[in-house]
Amino acid sequence: MKTARELGLIPQGRLEPGPGNAITDIAGVAVGHRSLRGDGLFTGVTAVVPHPGDLFRVKPRAAVEIVNGFGKSAGLMQVAELGTIETPILLTNTFGVAACTEALIRRAIGANPAIGRKTSTVNALVCECNDGSINNIQALGVTPADADAALDAARPGPVEQGAVGAGSGMTAFGFKAGIGTASRLMRIGKHDFTLGTLVLANFGAAGDLVLPDGRRPDPRVPASPERGSVIVVMATDLPLGDRQLQRVARRGGAGLARLGAFWGHGSGDVVLCFTTADPVEHDPAVPVAMQQRLSDSYIDIAFRAAAETTQEAVLNALCAAPATPARSGRIYPALTDWLKESPAS
Repeated sequence: MKTARELGLIPQGRLEPGPGNAITDIAGVAVGHRSLRGDGLFTGVTAVVPHPGDLFRVKPRAAVEIVNGFGKSAGLMQVAELGTIETPILLTNTFGVAACTEALIRRAIGANPAIGRKTSTVNALVCECNDGSINNIQALGVTPADADAALDAARPGPVEQGAVGAGSGMTAFGFKAGIGTASRLMRIGKHDFTLGTLVLANFGAAGDLVLPDGRRPDPRVPASPERGSVIVVMATDLPLGDRQLQRVARRGGAGLARLGAFWGHGSGDVVLCFTTADPVEHDPAVPVAMQQRLSDSYIDIAFRAAAETTQEAVLNALCAAPATPARSGRIYPALTDWLKESPAS
């Protein structure tokens, strides 16, 4: 499958993509998938690992922005309160949250036996979307072993996109969708930085999708209320405080709006943003620590990168996903098939 950029959907903007045009363009970030098929299952787990070390001991700074809160994710409250994350981020279907949470907790305890006894408990971070239109979600098919498999598969470098991992059964704007990713390079002063985004795209009413050139693809399916969700995970190596990280996360909403989304009542739209710069030690050596942070006068480029990568990542999810039948028998078409039938003028 070709990406949105390879299909000519991404106009020349002010910011260039990183070498892989993926969230893994940020050094240390890894992504892994576990896809489940058969017996009515069409689902999975996707893992985003911020760095290869012990996340409980060395916590990336982070923030969360709830665009619309119709969701069942785990761990977001502590991220909002403390401004750090301390486990990998797992993405899955709505009823897979408990299994993924268990896997993260057991892994953290295995690496740190003092958790919950001699030190604090661990905040497992799991985000979800409802893939029940394609997957038999009531089967509770995702297990802790599947979460472990996604974590074990996490690697830097190219990221598989489309109907894979957590994106297996997801749809957007009436088309088949799933996992997508994109990145942007940022030159600030004499320094180079990167912002990358990975999305779990499962949102948007049929007929509302707007391509960057203004075309409105028709999935030829009955119109329905906006009841989907989207999880946006942003990573950067730019040194930002948690307030700044939330401001960057908020601009993911701009990327979603460019696509035609209006964040309906039944849509769970969550943006999580973390930086690999200047992490927080679980056991600090000194009571007062210095922190680097970008001057707010230079933050607009990160805002632009957040909007651009979110938009392109969703388009990549759509372009990478093949036509797939729903449990009802209807077909969720592939955006690439519509593009072949309706070339740009």
